[in-house]
Amino acid sequence: MFISKTWKNKLEQMPAWFISIYAAVCSFCVYFCMYAFRKPFTAVGFEGIYFLKIDYKVWLVSAQLLGYMLSKFYGIRFIAGMQLNKRANTIIVLIVFAWITLFFFAITPSPYNIIFLLLNGFPLGMIWGLVFSYLEGRRATEFMGAVLSVSFIFSSGAVKTIGKNLIVNDHVNQFWMPFVTGSFFLIPLFLFTWLLNQMPPPTEKDIQHRNIRKPMTKEERKNFISLFLPGIIVIVTTYVLLTILRDFRDNFSNELYTELGYGNNPDIFTITETPVSVMVLLCMSLLIIVKNNLRAFMLNHIIIISGYVIALIATLLFINKIINPVWWMILIGTGLYISYVPFNALYFERMIATYKVQSNVGFIMYISDAFGYLGSVLILFIKEFAGVQLSWTEFFIRAVFTVTIIGIAGTVISAIYFQRKHKALFGLSPSLNVTTHAA
Repeated sequence: MFISKTWKNKLEQMPAWFISIYAAVCSFCVYFCMYAFRKPFTAVGFEGIYFLKIDYKVWLVSAQLLGYMLSKFYGIRFIAGMQLNKRANTIIVLIVFAWITLFFFAITPSPYNIIFLLLNGFPLGMIWGLVFSYLEGRRATEFMGAVLSVSFIFSSGAVKTIGKNLIVNDHVNQFWMPFVTGSFFLIPLFLFTWLLNQMPPPTEKDIQHRNIRKPMTKEERKNFISLFLPGIIVIVTTYVLLTILRDFRDNFSNELYTELGYGNNPDIFTITETPVSVMVLLCMSLLIIVKNNLRAFMLNHIIIISGYVIALIATLLFINKIINPVWWMILIGTGLYISYVPFNALYFERMIATYKVQSNVGFIMYISDAFGYLGSVLILFIKEFAGVQLSWTEFFIRAVFTVTIIGIAGTVISAIYFQRKHKALFGLSPSLNVTTHAA
């Protein structure tokens, strides 16, 4: 306790830029560690194993997604009302529980071990909201949030590379590999969670610029939804489709790369995800220079549309054989994450700062994520359980065209709605604590 207080006191005396970098690095590392307990199994094909005539891996992905989805629905209330002093312990307990489920997944024969992937997904779905709560409501939230969000691009590729190397080079059993991979990250998880928990609270200037963030009551959650319901419906719908596409690429990248001729290259996951991480980080962190909250909020819509356009153009170039599969996966990953990352760090942060309504990012983010992962589960069921006769690549290409076109249209509608909502609320509803001035 003495060491903790001493380090926290030293941090409070540090300049704002140092604290921002410190928080960004710690949150990145905590979330990177989380992915080591979530994604390694997706690097394995589990070839030749079926349950009820359905590919065993589809069952595993579906089970984990179902647990993740249930976690997001539960998290709407849980994360929105989380007491700040309980966050670090909660992160540790949830991830250790997820690691234990991987042990039981390894020792339980298939297909009976499918249930442990569902149990694995539920605790891990809480981690993002807990980690991001340390970062929101600050003048540098865009930078810190961008670094945090890049972690689930880079870490997904990195832990899959580690997992596949354990199988290919170290001959670790494919069922034990997820548990072994996770064990490498336990001590780093404890360390970086402790370091993140030493973060000082937002300063007065942060609160002035971004509005105070605190746990929400049931009434405050209802008020927030009723105030922005039409816009929330539109933007959450586009986010659901985007989550489906992003999740499909992430969970079945092994199958996509196998069909594209890269199945025996464990490093392909890191090779393609690293440049995606860098490009998305540069794009997202630049929003920190935009001080006007409404302008930054509208710019988020433009960035999201740009990501859809990149993914659409990249796919057109690929099917016309103008670019090779690796560049297609890099460009489509860049486009999808340029659209996806704002929702996980920046879009709702600036939305709350613009309208100055009592809320926190975790609440609205978990509403979006809950329905997003519900969509991912349904799409997997449709493809596999309804007998859709398409290869992984063909299915993905068709999904890209559908999602990007609908996503562009929905984001334009959302931008128009929120612009008009801002004008309608300007100085007219002081009881809602809505102000339109920018810091």
